[in-house]
Amino acid sequence: MATNPSPKPDASKVLVQELMGEGPSQLTKSRWRKIADLVLVPLLSVFTALLIGAVIIALSSEDVWVAFRDSIGAGLKASFELIVSTYAALFAGAIGDPAKIKAALESGDPMAIRRAFNPFFETLVASTPYIYGGLAVALGFRGGLFNIGVEGQLFIGAITSAFVGYSLTGLPLWIHLPLTLLAGFAGGALWGFIPGYLKARTGAHEVINTIMLNYIAFRLSDWLLTGPMKRPDSFNPVSPFIQDTAKLPRFFDSPIRFHAGFFLALIVAYLVYWFLFKTRWGFDLRSVGANLHAARYAGMSIFLWTVMAMTLSGGLGGLAGSNEVLGVNYNLAMAFSSGYGFDSIALALLGKSHPLGVVLSALLFGALRNGATRMMVVSGIPIDIISILQALILAFIAAPAIIRTIYRLKAPAEGDEGIALRGWGS
Repeated sequence: MATNPSPKPDASKVLVQELMGEGPSQLTKSRWRKIADLVLVPLLSVFTALLIGAVIIALSSEDVWVAFRDSIGAGLKASFELIVSTYAALFAGAIGDPAKIKAALESGDPMAIRRAFNPFFETLVASTPYIYGGLAVALGFRGGLFNIGVEGQLFIGAITSAFVGYSLTGLPLWIHLPLTLLAGFAGGALWGFIPGYLKARTGAHEVINTIMLNYIAFRLSDWLLTGPMKRPDSFNPVSPFIQDTAKLPRFFDSPIRFHAGFFLALIVAYLVYWFLFKTRWGFDLRSVGANLHAARYAGMSIFLWTVMAMTLSGGLGGLAGSNEVLGVNYNLAMAFSSGYGFDSIALALLGKSHPLGVVLSALLFGALRNGATRMMVVSGIPIDIISILQALILAFIAAPAIIRTIYRLKAPAEGDEGIALRGWGS
């Protein structure tokens, strides 16, 4: 009796699995190994950066050096007290002082309660542009591209949103607000489309082009704010205030500035996740980023998805600028961004270029930024220590072998290291 031959594997399915790293070897990989690769290294990077930061804090204090001249024990005690007070101030500045929150709740004074909870809400406000910026960088990484131009796209998004926000009058909020957000997305998308098109058409590297476009965006913003967009009744280079119908609604009275932009950013993060991991378009984009040659062999359009990755990435960067204009400042001023776009590179790496990881990393960076001011006031530690912590985190994330060596972690299986960017000239 003849037996039926075993079915041949579907060639296209095998190719798809190889492209996305979902082959049989991946499916049988230890769950704990995955957790270690995705979560443990970033957490240990943050922990290690805080430890090194503690040493830097102690060494930067003159009081600690004076204590060490008296005795080693006195020096160690002074170092420990300084480090504890510094990180406690950082925590209180980022989340809130538990004693003040308790006292405010017991007093029942609405203003005191708002002031007590204000640090927590300010952290969320500071985290919102980081979410957009981190998503922009992460989406570029997923497409195999290094979008270092998020800062410039943020400026262009802010310019277009501010213009639509103050120049259009008489519109209801439900029309005007979406228009201003759409303008910010479109402005950033245009600023991302240019390097994307040049990359796809000519091979010009996106890093060089986005850096140059950053400078153009900064100077363009300066020129507009001292010329066509300058507020007539102000000596300062600022744009007119946007209309009330273009403002993102706030949920509490002053001094809390928490606004709807945070929840909008979470929705956008979910949409990016849905696009990347639940749609065919997102699959194609990730495939081009994961293996350019295999994607071309599978019939995917390298030109289309290279341009699309940079355009969408730029649009998300533009939304970061819109958020600052529509939810926080209500106008456009020179140098209004304190490096959100550049910091977003670090948090996208920390978040493993996954939307959920980006959101969590953005909350961490927002907390560090918001708590830094109180840390400087209470402990006298320069606010630059936060930049050092961020740089250390980025260094450890970029070189995970250091963390694995320090904590004796096993190296990941071949092909599990995550996002691979295309080389120069490819």
